[in-house]
Amino acid sequence: MMWSQRLIVPGQLRLEEVPVPELGREDLLVRVRVALTGGTDLKTYRRGHPLFPLPTPMGHEFAGVVEAVGPDVSGFVPGDRIAAVHSGPCNACFYCERGQENLCESLVRTMVLGAFSEFVRIPGFIVRQNAFPMPDSMGFEEAAFLEPLSCVVHGMTHLDLRSVRTAVVVGAGPIGLLYAQLLKREGVERVVILGRRPVRLAAARRIGADVVVDAGSTDGEAAIKELTGGHGADVVVECTGRPEVWEASSRIVRNGGTVLLYGGCKAGTQVNFDAYKLHYGAITLKGAFHYRPADVRRAFGLLVERALDLRPLLTGECRLRELEGAFQDLMLGEGLKIAVVP
Repeated sequence: MMWSQRLIVPGQLRLEEVPVPELGREDLLVRVRVALTGGTDLKTYRRGHPLFPLPTPMGHEFAGVVEAVGPDVSGFVPGDRIAAVHSGPCNACFYCERGQENLCESLVRTMVLGAFSEFVRIPGFIVRQNAFPMPDSMGFEEAAFLEPLSCVVHGMTHLDLRSVRTAVVVGAGPIGLLYAQLLKREGVERVVILGRRPVRLAAARRIGADVVVDAGSTDGEAAIKELTGGHGADVVVECTGRPEVWEASSRIVRNGGTVLLYGGCKAGTQVNFDAYKLHYGAITLKGAFHYRPADVRRAFGLLVERALDLRPLLTGECRLRELEGAFQDLMLGEGLKIAVVP
């Protein structure tokens, strides 16, 4: 048996004793050493999720130690330190055949949830594609960033940065801070973060944003126009998932610029864009979702290189029994990511 946090109804977690997952022939059983809270976790805690029937296990950003292996597993043995993500494509469906594995038809249905537990099972199709032995130099907290970083790496593939001088990241949460660091790493001259909450704005400064704009105390749209001589940013990356911010992002990008809509809005949400500006301003709107195995490999390489400063994104640590309190704090804007240590 093991301890696992489950969402019973929105806003209510329960720590339960449940059976340790059984392994298939190609699966791994991993003892979770660190699991991170993520934006999807927080949204699910707040309002539930249409794809995760309640009660549901939670947690999908993790790293740990291999506890047991199925008889057909190669490449891992008990005791190995492992970094992995919680999904993998089928490689056979309509989208996978077109190189869009992030849209795989079985992706959501086969995602692994339950990292807020003592153990988690990694199915063989993930082991083969999206799991990596950790080098001795990598800590479990770093490795647990593999999943969110893979999402950001995939989002970056949608951006042509060759003529970009100013990029604005809207939202100073963990995803926004990862985007800002990768944009800077790719040579963007000026990276601006537009956000709220003192703890998030302080983290934005720590990770090296060139300009940090407090949208809680100033007119963010006016500030961006002033910074860009009235033209708007070359690239805007939206990381809040709020419809009004999606709309505002289209107003702060320059003619000929690109808006990357990363933050996911609630199903059924409608947004309004100025058709005149989109057409005559030649604005490009792009959506980005999830990742492909190539993105996961790239993200793991960045972690091995220690190419990013992840420390400002971690603002606390808790045990499994303390997870609900951690979510309450996050809902109040009093942190970024919490490391859950079973």
